[in-house]
Amino acid sequence: MTPDTSGTAPANRPAAAAVPGGDRVPVPGLVPDGASDGGELVPRFPSGVPLPVGALLAELEREPCDGPLTVGDERITAFLSAVGRRLLSPAVARAHPELGSLGFFLRRAEIARAVDRLRGEHLRVPRGLVFHIPPANVDTVFVYSWALSALAGNRNVVRLSRRAGGAAPAVLEALESGLSGAHPAVAQTQRIVSYERSDAVTARLSAACDLRIIWGGDRAVTDIRRHPLAPHARDLTFPDRSSLAVVSTAAWLDAPERVRQAAAEAFAADVYWFDQAACSSPRTVFWIGEAEATARARDDFAARLAATAARRWPVDAAMAVQKRVGAYGAAADGTVRALAFHGNALTLLDLADPADPPRHWLGTGTLGHARLGSLAELAGVVRRGDQTLSAFGFDRAELEGLARTLAGRGIDRIVPFGQALTFHPVWDGVDLLHECTRLVTISG
Repeated sequence: MTPDTSGTAPANRPAAAAVPGGDRVPVPGLVPDGASDGGELVPRFPSGVPLPVGALLAELEREPCDGPLTVGDERITAFLSAVGRRLLSPAVARAHPELGSLGFFLRRAEIARAVDRLRGEHLRVPRGLVFHIPPANVDTVFVYSWALSALAGNRNVVRLSRRAGGAAPAVLEALESGLSGAHPAVAQTQRIVSYERSDAVTARLSAACDLRIIWGGDRAVTDIRRHPLAPHARDLTFPDRSSLAVVSTAAWLDAPERVRQAAAEAFAADVYWFDQAACSSPRTVFWIGEAEATARARDDFAARLAATAARRWPVDAAMAVQKRVGAYGAAADGTVRALAFHGNALTLLDLADPADPPRHWLGTGTLGHARLGSLAELAGVVRRGDQTLSAFGFDRAELEGLARTLAGRGIDRIVPFGQALTFHPVWDGVDLLHECTRLVTISG
């Protein structure tokens, strides 16, 4: 869910996910702007007073009273599952529907499944100190990588942007509330902090960590990599990515009414959450089928998608203007041969060349469309930076065949409509839990 930073996406949260008062909601650990200078860290979890980076690192060096954390440590497992239950509570679910998938991700059964996948002939041990730098405009992604790293037994420092809004305050509140029944080792080893942009602080945390996890645009990744790591440490990066969708024309036209409507609603969630700025949100739909049938299927799909978006994901006037600017800009560039506006909710771009889909953000609810004769032709379109393929109407064998043809040249995830934004421990082709551990070989 890394955001695309090639454009600047205005906040366009659906009403159900809005936080009254925005970033100024008074929750534990949320500090007003100006509360700290660039040389101090503002603790967001556990909440506390600003402190120097050296003091934070010294605290994290102290071993918990019951011994160091281990992979799958019950002290962490119990805390994460308690936080998951809070996120699944009716009050949080009503205010922030997007936190439901995070709450499910933190269920004890899901945690146990993740840990079970680590079993093998080698002993898994924590890497040590992990420094996380998540993006600002996908406000829950930091929890996933942090939770997996904590589950791997690591000590963690997460830099949370002071601009993080949306559901971030609700997550911080759930984490803080979860401390009341948690083992003291949780608060001692797990820290979420904010600080003003400071090369000195970032350099100090980078030099101290054993693993640095960077989410963000290519420029952000390059900028952070200027700060060296210890010789034994490594980076795990999640830079700019883009995503596509593919639909079988015949399957769409043959599907019952209820299936097509459910698919349109699921696709709308993939597009409109996070303002279509998440790396896994599709930006172009490829139709596989003959021309006349594809025109009918596309019209039906567009009508359903526009109606769903207008009802559930209203687009304000500023975003509507942004979309027109982006759409007319694409037309002026010659990459689009026709435009179709469905109110403020949806803008369709008929691509002049299917091999040149828009990979940058053009405004929430802007989709390129193109027709291909076969699924195999999509292999000629995909680039290394393409991450997720949302698919409708193809069986597993067909999709596996496409993945084998691509042979790693692009597409790390192929998912049904409605699951583009669902986080998985394997992300961008990387098994996060594996990467957050080290292997110890014991022979004899």
